[in-house]
Amino acid sequence: MNKTNSESFTHKDRQSGIRNTVVGIMIFITVVMVLFINRLSKERILSPKEMVANGAVMFSVPREISPLNLIDQNQQLFTESQFIGKWTLVFFGFTHCPDICPTTLSLFNQVSERLVDTPYAVDTQFLLVSLDPTRDTPEKMKPYVEYFNTDFIGVTGEFLSIHRFAKQLNVAFQKVVTDADTGEYTVDHGGNVALINPQGYYHGFYKPPLDLDRMTLTYKSVRADNL
Repeated sequence: MNKTNSESFTHKDRQSGIRNTVVGIMIFITVVMVLFINRLSKERILSPKEMVANGAVMFSVPREISPLNLIDQNQQLFTESQFIGKWTLVFFGFTHCPDICPTTLSLFNQVSERLVDTPYAVDTQFLLVSLDPTRDTPEKMKPYVEYFNTDFIGVTGEFLSIHRFAKQLNVAFQKVVTDADTGEYTVDHGGNVALINPQGYYHGFYKPPLDLDRMTLTYKSVRADNL
């Protein structure tokens, strides 16, 4: 009788041990898989050298920006407060620009599409600052920027305000007369894209030639490094 009870107890104990081992293995596998998936889902943080190699220069100490007083395409005041809580990609151009401006805004739209399924979409904004405020009225800016993406922001304003803002973001430009008789002109300007952080500071810039894959990679790296 005692032998039978002892053998029965040993069998049950063995079954329980096997069950616990299997459960333990399953838990271990689950934890490993979760950690692996989590690692894959995390954006890779590039080193400063890797960032530069991919066309992005980020400052070790972001730079303060002076107060702004511009007008957006909806004729609403646009100030430095619009940068707070957002990461802003800024390009300086104009609506009569024949090539680099539409190309860059098209690139902005592609970057925006790449961010749709990421946590970064909700707090990323794209801004075009006109270097030709005489011709680029809010009414002119609205259809232009919204052609590329209805969420894009276009701003114009007083020339001195724009010049001061461009200078702070290291963007050089100049008016070039193309026809002295008619007064026709264009605006020569750089192709850098500035990045302003959610504190409203100049965080860094992307240098041309701009590339969709590289810009997306480096932008996600910046975001992952500033969570």
